[in-house]
Amino acid sequence: MNRVCIINVVGLTPELLPHAPNVAAIGTASAWKSPLPAVTATSQATMLTGLAPRDHGIVGNGWYFRDTQEVRFWQQANSLVQGPKCYDGVETAKMFWWFNQSSGVRYSATPKPHYGCDGSKVFDILDHTDCDLTAKLGPFPFFTFWGPNAGLPCSRWIADATALVMREKQPELTMVYLPHLDYDFQRYPDHDVQRVREVDACAKTVIDAAAAIDAQVVVVSEYGLVPVDQPVMINRELRSEGWLGIRNGPFGEMMIPGECDAFAVCDHQLAHVYVARPELIPEVKAKLESVAGIDRVVDPAEIELDHPRSGELIALAKPNAWFAYYYWLDDQQAPDFARTVDIHRKPGYDPCELFMTSKFRAIRKVLRKKLGFRYSMDVIPLDATLVRGSHGLHPPAEKGPLIIGPGELPNDMRMFSSYVKQLRQG
Repeated sequence: MNRVCIINVVGLTPELLPHAPNVAAIGTASAWKSPLPAVTATSQATMLTGLAPRDHGIVGNGWYFRDTQEVRFWQQANSLVQGPKCYDGVETAKMFWWFNQSSGVRYSATPKPHYGCDGSKVFDILDHTDCDLTAKLGPFPFFTFWGPNAGLPCSRWIADATALVMREKQPELTMVYLPHLDYDFQRYPDHDVQRVREVDACAKTVIDAAAAIDAQVVVVSEYGLVPVDQPVMINRELRSEGWLGIRNGPFGEMMIPGECDAFAVCDHQLAHVYVARPELIPEVKAKLESVAGIDRVVDPAEIELDHPRSGELIALAKPNAWFAYYYWLDDQQAPDFARTVDIHRKPGYDPCELFMTSKFRAIRKVLRKKLGFRYSMDVIPLDATLVRGSHGLHPPAEKGPLIIGPGELPNDMRMFSSYVKQLRQG
C-alpha cells in the first residue's frame, strides 16, 4: 500500500495557484465542486465520507440542536459525522482537520483549551501523536488560529508539527489543515498574494517530509473566498415580524431559540432558517425573499441539505452579500459575548472576530488579567461592514476550490474518498 499525504490549503483557488509554486509543482490541478454550504465542516465531511450533507449530517459549521434547543458551532466530536470515513482502518495522522476529537485515528492533534470552574480558560491542544509537540515546538500559537491576531504563525506551527510526526511515525495516511490564507481574505477585498506565498512555504515543509517517507501528496481546498460588501441582518428581519424569542437581562438581549417562531443560523453566505410551525413556512419564505441581499430561499432538499439538523428553509445570499447573526436592534442591548471572541456562544458565525476595536484597550484588558482583576476581552467591533470576504456558495470555477494530485482527479468532493483509496492501493 502507498503512503498518501493530504494537505488542505484553505482558500486556495485556481486563480491564486500561480503564486504557490511548491504546491503547483505537485501535479495536475483541477477545479472541483464543493457541497453547499461551501464551508469547512461540511466540505471536510463530504471529502472524508463521499456523502452529501443530507447523508453525513454536517449541514454547516454549526446548526440548531433541537433536542437541547441550542445553537452550537464548531463542535469537534467525530461521532457527529454520520458514515464511514476514508481513513477508517488506516494508520492515519490527522493534524488539525475538523471532527478530530475521538476520531479513532492513530495520531492526531487538535485545538482544545482547558476550562476552569471560575470561567478561566487556558489555551492548549489535544496531542495524541506520541511526539510531545509542544515540548519540541513550543506552545501552539492559539491566538493566531482565530481572532484579531489570526495569521501565519498557526499554519507555520501546524506544518512543522505535521512534518515532525510524518518523519517520526511514517503514517500510511497524513491529513494536515493549513488555515491562515483564509483570514486576510475575509478581512480585505483584495487578495494579497503574499498570503499565498506564505502558505506555499508552509506546504513545502510538509511536502519535503512526505518525500522523505515516500508519500504521494495531494493538495485540496474547501472553498474560494469572494469579495463582499453587503451584510444581511436576517434575524433582525425576522424579529421585525415578531418571530424571535428575546430575553433582556443583565448581560444584554439573549435570543431563546426554543421560543422563536422563526430564526436563522447564519453561516457565511448560507443561513438555515428554523420555523417552529409548518403553516408559517410560506409566510417566512415570502418575507425573506423580499430582503435585500438574499438571492434565493429554498427547500433544503433542493440543495441536498434535507437532513433533520437543517432548517425548514435555506437562505442563500447574493454573491456580494453574507449573513450576519445580529438579532438585537440597538448595540447598547447587544449580548456581552458579541464584543468578544466567543465561537461557541454566538448563535451564528461571526467574522468580525477577525477585527479589533482598539489594541490599547486589549492591552489594558490583558494587564487586568495579569493583576488578577476580573476582566472581559470585549474588543470585537459590532460593525459588520468591516467584513470584505466570504464564502459558502458556488463561485466561478477559477475562484472556487481546487484539487492537485496524481492520476485522474475527481471533479466533486464526494468522489475524494474513493480517489484516496485508489492512490493508497496503487
